[in-house]
Amino acid sequence: DEAVRGTCEDASVCKRFAVSVGYWKDPYIQYFVRQAKERKAPEINRGKFVCVAGYYARVHGVSYLIKAFLEKTECNCQIVNLGAGMDTLFWRLKDENLLPRKYFEVDFPMIVARKIHNIKSKPPLSKPIMESHSGDSLLIDSHSLDSSRYSIVGADLRFSSDLEEKLKKHSLDVHLPTLLVAECVLVYMTPQQSANLLKWAASTFPVAMVINYEQVNMRDRFGQIMIENLQRRQCNLAGVELCSSLESQRERLLLNGWENARAIDMMKVYSFLPQADVKRIEALEFLDEKELFEQLMQHYCICWASKDSSNL
Repeated sequence: DEAVRGTCEDASVCKRFAVSVGYWKDPYIQYFVRQAKERKAPEINRGKFVCVAGYYARVHGVSYLIKAFLEKTECNCQIVNLGAGMDTLFWRLKDENLLPRKYFEVDFPMIVARKIHNIKSKPPLSKPIMESHSGDSLLIDSHSLDSSRYSIVGADLRFSSDLEEKLKKHSLDVHLPTLLVAECVLVYMTPQQSANLLKWAASTFPVAMVINYEQVNMRDRFGQIMIENLQRRQCNLAGVELCSSLESQRERLLLNGWENARAIDMMKVYSFLPQADVKRIEALEFLDEKELFEQLMQHYCICWASKDSSNL
């Protein structure tokens, strides 16, 4: 677990660097991570982050789906961000007046404790939580935070019964339309563990959507090199066998209770993004390894699935 927890730090540092260069705006990441001293290669900033997270294409691709869900539900919904790390989406949605009824984050207790410490000690983080809070006093301890609109829960996603119990303590409403977001999370679980999590979500919420961002096409030589690089860091991709193709990613969702599922690689996501902004970010740094960039993009994907009893 230590190596997996370490990917949270890697992701945060790389996101902070990409934001500082100007790939996208995020005024809150600076409160969770210090500026990286080392420069990251442009193909990493633009496409994705070698083992855990993505940058420009991932942020915009996932954000597009999240906002579509919020629009469909008119924000009368809840979001559960699984393995959220130092993610800043709650604050960015509040700035855009797009907060759901409740926003949950789940991660290892050690990561949650660090995030809560940052929130408590940084007014630009704590003030928006207080502003959106109503009702009883805000609850906060070393491993959880619970306000009326935002909760952070320390839990192990490999044990869905424990996860459900903790979320319900923080006012999870199973009758609300629910969006679950997992970015480079399921791949660190065994196929059985991720299946249990997906089945739990599909059986718990009558109206739900899940977004999964992670590796794909991992059986080719490039994918094998990615796996070997991670293994050198003692980081085991326990669920990598489900990342063999876009079809295997789709099948995993359909086999675990989801009614409709789609999957596209990040090169296709990149081609869908507003071209004026793509030109802007391509002018930020000289990219001379376009082939490497394309290979990286073809080895990550966004998958999404829905279960929709009310035809949203």
